[in-house]
Amino acid sequence: MNLFERYLTLWVGLSMLAGIVLGQVQPALMHTLADWQIAQVNLPVGVLIWVMIIPMLLRIDFGAVREISKHRRGIMVTLIVNWLVKPFSMALLAWLFVRHVFAPWLPTSQIDSYIAGLILLAAAPCTAMVFVWSRLTGGDPLFTLSQVAVNDTIMVFAFAPLVGLLLGLSSITVPWQTLLLSVLVYVVAPVIAAQIWRKRVLQQGAQALDALLSKLGPYSMASLLLTIVLLFGFQGQAIVQQPLVIALLSVPILLQVLFNAGLAYWLNRRLGEAHAVACPSALIGASNFFELAVATAVGLFGFESGAALATVVGVLIEVPVMLLVVRVVNGSRAWYERGAARSA
Repeated sequence: MNLFERYLTLWVGLSMLAGIVLGQVQPALMHTLADWQIAQVNLPVGVLIWVMIIPMLLRIDFGAVREISKHRRGIMVTLIVNWLVKPFSMALLAWLFVRHVFAPWLPTSQIDSYIAGLILLAAAPCTAMVFVWSRLTGGDPLFTLSQVAVNDTIMVFAFAPLVGLLLGLSSITVPWQTLLLSVLVYVVAPVIAAQIWRKRVLQQGAQALDALLSKLGPYSMASLLLTIVLLFGFQGQAIVQQPLVIALLSVPILLQVLFNAGLAYWLNRRLGEAHAVACPSALIGASNFFELAVATAVGLFGFESGAALATVVGVLIEVPVMLLVVRVVNGSRAWYERGAARSA
């Protein structure tokens, strides 16, 4: 992991603090930036999100979908956890904790928005950072690439309907036009642009792509941090008044991450998959495409919404929790292989 990836939680925390201070010192500037919109899509955030996710999407080779036959059981576990368990388990945890257990300590007007943000966070599996987590566990690189390619292919078609379904089940009005526009702007268009760019660069060889990714990496991270600064610039007043909200929203996110990682890891063991497959399968089930979640939350509910805050909380705890998962799967390898050998 490079410096930014290793200390991502610190940088996110500092960006949050900078945003809160900026919102208090320059509220007029924040409101001016919030008003720069086209069809409810904020232009500054739209540009930052594209700069953030294009380098990540450049890494994806959709040709790797051909490799899924080599690890059918691992791919099956990944798809079940990512699309049938993860979004619905988060909706359940959000309903339980936000609407009931923590409701007395949360602003009533934002309850639905917090739940929506948590659902958005869980509805899209991780795209880029899973390569980092997989490398730290000795994961099979071809399996990691193939599961990301399969998930991204599904996400293009399933993200909007799934979010709409879960928001409807949670009794939250679904702004379909904005949701579909967000998917088009933040998923379909950047995926197409990244694949066209990737194909052209690869004509010069794989080393040219590696060099390009190295150059773009810092811009991607800087865009993430600037987006957080803007988000917290608008949320600053509410956060200063109720800092407990961030801690409370962390609880369902943490439980969801640990549950889905543990489930995927255990299912792969029961099916006799190799440890090098189970690790990336568990890690992609636990982590989130938080860039998409943040962008969609802003597009659907606005900068000042509880949904935007909930997705940013997911960014804050992503790295330390995923490093914990990495440590657990690395430390339990002997236990895993004994069970997998019996199941094979």
